Amino acid sequence: MKMDYETLKLERIEDHLLVVTLNRPDAANALNTQMGYDLRDLWSHFYVDQEDLRCAVVTGSGDRIFCAGGDLKERNNMTDETWQKQHALFEQAMLAMTDCPIPIISAVNGAAFAGGLEFVLGSDFAYGAPNARFALTETTLGIMPGAMGTQNLPRAVGVRRAKEIILTGTPFTAEEALEWGVLNRICTEGKLMEETLETARKICNNAPISTRQAKKSLNVATQIDLKNGYAFEIEAYNRMVTTEDRLEGVRAFNEKRKAEFKGR
Repeated sequence: MKMDYETLKLERIEDHLLVVTLNRPDAANALNTQMGYDLRDLWSHFYVDQEDLRCAVVTGSGDRIFCAGGDLKERNNMTDETWQKQHALFEQAMLAMTDCPIPIISAVNGAAFAGGLEFVLGSDFAYGAPNARFALTETTLGIMPGAMGTQNLPRAVGVRRAKEIILTGTPFTAEEALEWGVLNRICTEGKLMEETLETARKICNNAPISTRQAKKSLNVATQIDLKNGYAFEIEAYNRMVTTEDRLEGVRAFNEKRKAEFKGR
């Protein structure tokens, strides 16, 4: 795994746990072209090789802004062709994030606007600091969400709420984000990473094959009908019957000890 990205700070804090920091503090952690390359490379790598990582936590540099969305200074006076080429890169990065088999938790440490909110919605779930704020402001700029926002937001908050958020471009608070389903939890002041990592460690302690297969099946749940979704679930389930981890999990339960999963 590459560790020296230009716009991302990576820290493997434990054997199975990775913290990814969006690291452009002087530019509100905005998504520029280089960050698009970096994110695409990172998530695509994990599709091929998880390197025994079992959870990734993503946050923003600093304590005020998670990500301000696309870098509008870089985009100022871009040609149509350059804009579309850059956006194609962001599209690939979001699809790679969606396909990443490792569970991804967003730790939203501040404002998550436009592409920043779309990034939060693209993660598996999200915790937020009390000062976190959210918005999809694209319609106020003559564009629209283009990083899966019109797909992931209605899945999180419902279509009618998503229409209100996107069509007005109005910011909303962490409390509203929790109530509506964008956030899973508002963390205690000053304890965002502590509480997020606590949850990440719970995931890391579980069998990694089980976690990956469950994530795949959950992702399919909103895409196809119930019967075919259940057929996918059973295919995913059967993948685990022959694993050493399945034997270890049952054995550990009966021996009243903590299981030691190996991902085999």
